Formats: sequence, structure tokens, C-alpha cells
Amino acid sequence: MTEVSVIIPTHNREKFISECVQSVMAQTLPAREIIIVDDGSTEATYNILRDLGFNSLSTKKTVLRYFFQQNRGVSSARNSGIKEARSEYIALLDSDDLWLKSKLDRQVSAFQNDTQSSRLCHTDEIWIRNGVRVNQHKKHKKHGGNVFQSCLKLCCISPSSAMMHRSVFEDFGFFDEDLPACEDYDFWLRYSAKEDVNFIDETLIIKKGGHSDQLSGAHWGMDRFRVRSLEKLIHSGSITHSQRELVIKTLIQKLNILETGARKREKFNAAKEYRDRKIRWEGEKQFAN
Repeated sequence: MTEVSVIIPTHNREKFISECVQSVMAQTLPAREIIIVDDGSTEATYNILRDLGFNSLSTKKTVLRYFFQQNRGVSSARNSGIKEARSEYIALLDSDDLWLKSKLDRQVSAFQNDTQSSRLCHTDEIWIRNGVRVNQHKKHKKHGGNVFQSCLKLCCISPSSAMMHRSVFEDFGFFDEDLPACEDYDFWLRYSAKEDVNFIDETLIIKKGGHSDQLSGAHWGMDRFRVRSLEKLIHSGSITHSQRELVIKTLIQKLNILETGARKREKFNAAKEYRDRKIRWEGEKQFAN
């Protein structure tokens, strides 16, 4: 029997955590365990989780496990949960998102029927912003197979939709705890540079957005962190020549965007830094050709 551990990092998400956890408990295929890693929340979060049963050992079908740590960021919390997991498969879920009830069932079936033996499966999603459903742009369209080139542009796999074999973390490492944001972008790049993904073309998760504590709103110039990921990938020496060319091309584009944005904000020192790095990578690109 395929067993799944669900990892939910959280930090002061008392408005969302109950509905999030209950969407896992309502799955037609129960998870073996739900692991909550509380990344330094106030007492209100634990009180809600206690009422859901996280002060006891388990429900009838699913073990409920709660861990508290001092605030170290979502990557640290997610990694801590993954390391505690006891199942063959790991499913990730952000604490402000929801699963539709057949999500785990459909993904486990997809793994069992996958002739390509992909180790990572993701699904389509519904977007809710400030309580209103919104349509995704064409650039956000999900797909399976070789997604490396798509992953260069933006994060094309939602953590809340991802399920993977635990060996993925043994082979590719964990989420980068030095990145304040875009840690998922960084991880999917590392994975997709080497392996294909399985995609279920069904909306099986609900992604909620628009609230003030989202990382995308906490940091200006999110491409700063994507640039760090791209440079790290190049320096790793783990990608092919053709992949390296694609990465450098994307890197130059993102540095140009950052330079323009910094100038608009009158951050002239930062603009010069981005320009200098862009020129250096342009030189690398010409040398490679």
C-alpha cells in the first residue's frame, strides 16, 4: 500500500490553518500522517491545531504530528517536516491553500500507472485572490514531461500540488534555507534539469492569495532570488551545455529587469551591480558561442 506524509509549514496562519488541515483530513485516500511544522507562530495557531486533534496521537486513519521551531523561514520548516516524514511519498501543502478531496487518490494512482517512472507529480489548480476566483495567465499553464525551460521563466510547479518520492530529496537535496523567497523555483530547477515530471491535468488544489503576509509581497524584486538560483545552478556544473545556454539567457533577462526596476526606485548602486553582472554574463554567453 502506498503511504503518503503531508508536510504543512505554517507561521501565524490562524485564519487559514483549520480549513487547510481539514481539506487533508477529508481526502478520499487518507494520508498516513499530517506533519505540521510551526515556524514560530503565536499561541493562537497551536490552540486551533490542538482543537483539531494535534494534541493527541492520531485520528482513526491519520497520525497527526506537531513540531514547533523558532522562526527560521518556510524552507527550514518544510525541510524539518520532510526529514521527520515516515512515508515513501511526500506531499507538500502551504498552510493557506486547500486540497480537493480526491487529490491524494489521483496522485497515488498516477504514480502507480506512470510508465515513465517519474518521481514527482503535480496537478492543476484554482486561484483565489481576496476571496475571488481569478483566471491564470497563459504563462502559468502547467504541463508535464521536460519542464526545465518553463521553470526558468517562473515557478511552474506549486508546492501545494507537488507529491514526490522521498528519494528525490536524497538525490537533489532540500529547499535552500538561504533563500528568503523563491525557494520552490530553486528546487524545481534543480530537479527538472535532470528528470521529467508527471502532470495531472485536473484542478485538485485551491491556491489562496492576496493576503498581506505572502512572501511575494514581502520582498521587492523577486527576481533577485531567482537570479541567485540561476547563478547557483550554473556554478554547480550539473547541467548540460544547452541547459547552461538557456540559463545564461534567462539570467541576463532577469538582471536587465532588476536593473530597470532599481533605477525606477532610484537604487542606483543596486542598478550598477545588476548592470555589471549582466555585462559579465553577456560576455560568458559570447564566449560559450
